[in-house]
Amino acid sequence: MPTISVVQILTASIAPVIVISGVGLLLLSISNRFGRAIDRVRLLARDLSESDPESARRRHLAEQLRLTNDRAHILKRSMLYSSVCIFFVSLTILSLFAEQLIGLQRDFLVLPFFALCLMALVASMYYSIRDITVSLAALELEVSDRVQGELHAS
Repeated sequence: MPTISVVQILTASIAPVIVISGVGLLLLSISNRFGRAIDRVRLLARDLSESDPESARRRHLAEQLRLTNDRAHILKRSMLYSSVCIFFVSLTILSLFAEQLIGLQRDFLVLPFFALCLMALVASMYYSIRDITVSLAALELEVSDRVQGELHAS
């Protein structure tokens, strides 16, 4: 294989490699959020088991637990799609090499793999944004409970 061909392959691989780097950072952020959600679920489950079965606090904890559990599942989907994105980027890079070795210059495999990569990235971002929405709903529930507690205490 001539040196020019190798340089062309490496040049074409730069964009997909940058995508891997960016998605890797996204995945790191999402996994940190996932870990925090899991820790929060454990804490809420423990508090729920120790609370009075008929109290308003128990209902509040149950709602917080439900929202946080939903967040964990949403984040799991986001991590899954980020991982799928990295998988398809890797296949894109392998396809670049394979097409060069076979002598095809039609992007027969590269374009579909890269398109699948971008679709997985969009899905991951969708679930990441959805997590933010659900976490804000949980925060609003927490704040409203605190404000009502302060009003009753006054």
